[in-house]
Amino acid sequence: MSPRSYLYVPADQDDKVAKAPGSGADALILDLEDSVPPDRKAAARENAAAAIPALSGPAGVEVWARINADTPEADVAAVAVPGLAGIVVPKAEPPLLALADLLLTRAEEAHGLRSGTFAVLALIESAVGVAQAERVAAAPRVTRLGVGEADLAGELGLRPGPAREELWPIRSRIVVASAVAGILPPVGPVETAVRDLELLESGTRTLLRQGFRARTALSPRQSPVINEVFTPSAEETEEAGDLVRRLAEGVTLDARGRFIDPAVVRSAHEVLARAANAAPRP
Repeated sequence: MSPRSYLYVPADQDDKVAKAPGSGADALILDLEDSVPPDRKAAARENAAAAIPALSGPAGVEVWARINADTPEADVAAVAVPGLAGIVVPKAEPPLLALADLLLTRAEEAHGLRSGTFAVLALIESAVGVAQAERVAAAPRVTRLGVGEADLAGELGLRPGPAREELWPIRSRIVVASAVAGILPPVGPVETAVRDLELLESGTRTLLRQGFRARTALSPRQSPVINEVFTPSAEETEEAGDLVRRLAEGVTLDARGRFIDPAVVRSAHEVLARAANAAPRP
């Protein structure tokens, strides 16, 4: 299953970690970075390491951990334990990703895990990261890109409007880099207005049109909205299935009389794949 929603959970707050599995998010990100004060970093590492095995059990959710760019060694040593899906690398640039690969390899060896057990979700949050997006996407273990638009806006001197149009060219760059590398479509940024679910929905639909297929969340209330947007409706799924069947039968027009070509059917297959991805697992 490819997560549609990733919920950030401050790893130093036991109560939030305990409640996180009930959020409805497809994946949890135990956060060691922005949401954790400097004097709580050690506690966050300890709490995350203890929580991962239970959270990721047979009936659990996919669990990630966001490390700090300035303390990758300590963070990875603590959280790269059995049950972890991978790490979220902030301010991702090629040198940091190379170090992350080395640290994860050491962790796999220490725990007797197969090589490649731990994946990397690389957050592009700097000008260098944007300029080298293709290299970031192609780095070892990177299965998905994300984007940190607040950090980018600050570094680039942008003042985004409500729809963040100023950042759309960067979003396109990240979508293209992901496609070139053959990795999963990227993960959209958080919506900080956690109580404004209408804004969250409209912004997430924009991300869907732009080529994103997941989004990070700051609050459990955001996860169901994100999941709904990235899940095709029954009507969309039925129409996609009809297109695929028609082409297989040699029919060149859809139900509305529009021409069916391979590009249209490719999009239909993508809709069907997303619908299957969202289906409840037995």
